[in-house]
Amino acid sequence: MYGMMIIYHTKDNIMFHEIHVQKIRKSIEQKNIKYKNKLNSISKNVSELKNVFSESLIRVDGEIPIDLPITNGDRFLFISYEQTRYSHGIHKYPAKFFPELPRWLIKKYSKPNDWILDPFGGSATIGIEAILNKRNSVCVDIDPFAQFIAKVKTTFLDIEELELYTDILIKKITQYKEIKITLQDIPCFPYRDNWFEDFIIKELAYIKKTILQLPISKELSLFFLACFSSIIRSVSNADDNCTRTVVRKILNKQIYPSMALASFVEKLLLYKSKIEEFIKCYNNNVEVIISTDSDARQLKYADNYFDLAVTSPPYVNAVDYPRTHQLELYWLDLAVGSLTHLKKKQIGTESVSIDDYSKFNEIGIKIADEILYKIYKEDKRRAFIAYKFLFDMEKNLIEVYRTLKPKGKYAIVIGNNQIRGNNFESWKYLMSIAERNNFKIQTYFGSEIIKHFIKIKRDERINTDWIIILEK
Repeated sequence: MYGMMIIYHTKDNIMFHEIHVQKIRKSIEQKNIKYKNKLNSISKNVSELKNVFSESLIRVDGEIPIDLPITNGDRFLFISYEQTRYSHGIHKYPAKFFPELPRWLIKKYSKPNDWILDPFGGSATIGIEAILNKRNSVCVDIDPFAQFIAKVKTTFLDIEELELYTDILIKKITQYKEIKITLQDIPCFPYRDNWFEDFIIKELAYIKKTILQLPISKELSLFFLACFSSIIRSVSNADDNCTRTVVRKILNKQIYPSMALASFVEKLLLYKSKIEEFIKCYNNNVEVIISTDSDARQLKYADNYFDLAVTSPPYVNAVDYPRTHQLELYWLDLAVGSLTHLKKKQIGTESVSIDDYSKFNEIGIKIADEILYKIYKEDKRRAFIAYKFLFDMEKNLIEVYRTLKPKGKYAIVIGNNQIRGNNFESWKYLMSIAERNNFKIQTYFGSEIIKHFIKIKRDERINTDWIIILEK
């Protein structure tokens, strides 16, 4: 439909770079057809197998049967096929839920029109599944980037407006010229020129400026900005696959003129197809709230408000979300300068001071305190980080208990960690903490992890998530 040739004048020569929009459209169409065929070919079944440690597992492909029999301690291998379906596939986000598990939990432990809480909302997997399954939901997250992405992924868009302004936006992108960018269009943030090549900075500034100048609804503007945000890391000099935003020269990452423009058009068309699929299934009779004034440790909701809570909290030594998304935060004007204040708010944060770990701290659970003390003897700072995680999670458990209706369930998906050679079994400690705060343990089972988006050392990887079902 539209094409472009960008001419870059450099000191030594002239470079020509072309963007073929029609080729991008055709590529996206082919990808979508291939994905739909894959979904249609799934052989849904439940079977038994053993993992590499000769442990017995129950393999479940695709949709999890509501009546799947579970005994305490069972281990499952859930094979997900829908991690990029609907708006789940919009924007990369570390440590995401795979949709089939929360969908199963929502269907099993709630009914249509119930209210579902996710106190660690992240990129809104629970919110999306609640909409698709006719439940109301509240997603709480203190991270401004998570709030932004969650809002985009759960918001209904007008299809006609989306179609019209997608074409208009693409046409404007193909009319890019450096001269259209002024210094006022380019954000200032720490080490900007280290993260990005000069020509990429100008391309990103042009894309953002063009989006903000469109006469469109706020909802559509946010969607376009999410498409813009999704390319920022990939066109930067930073490692695409590391949760820490770092430049690794050894990767010899190839960045070239027009890369941001072409990448944006591709993501825009891809995400447009995903949001359209979501909108076709969107249930307008339910409500989704992306909370911006609550904290998992202090929920601004009344007693006995929610029918069900489902979440996947951060791990000890959590992903440093502000650092992971720092480039996106800066380009979206969600942060300026130092990110320390955002890091300190996170549960599982490693941003602690020397005064915090000058003495040994106990949580009051014997099995947890024994491990904490072992860690303390080797690394006082790490011991405090682990203690603070349990301390904050207890606050969360107390708040969720308060806001759940009687007999309401709280489903927590949590993994273990290796801390200074010690196996830190978070799920066991959380069950004990939950019980001393009046929760009953209904059941618990393991979910084997077979893929890792997060690049961390092998001996620190989390190989099994544990699902704990608590009852008020």
